[in-house]
Amino acid sequence: MYKTYKKKSLLKKSKGIEVKMDGFKKFVSEYKGAIIGGIIAFIILCTRLYELIIGIVLIVLGIFIGNYVQRNKYDVKEKLKDFIDRM
Repeated sequence: MYKTYKKKSLLKKSKGIEVKMDGFKKFVSEYKGAIIGGIIAFIILCTRLYELIIGIVLIVLGIFIGNYVQRNKYDVKEKLKDFIDRM
């Protein structure tokens, strides 16, 4: 009814599986960040959240640039003059 296996054959098979699993574990632990990043990017693309994220990034970038220009008016003025003179 039941098949009996010799212990030697089971050990050989399990060692091969362990070697493959160790390689897989090493791969996953080494590239864990890339795998998670890929999954998150896939979810963002599927849900079209990238449009919202790009909008938020542009707003924040505009705020930082506006703040920089306001605090460094004279430096920005000089840089713009130099840039326009080059053109």
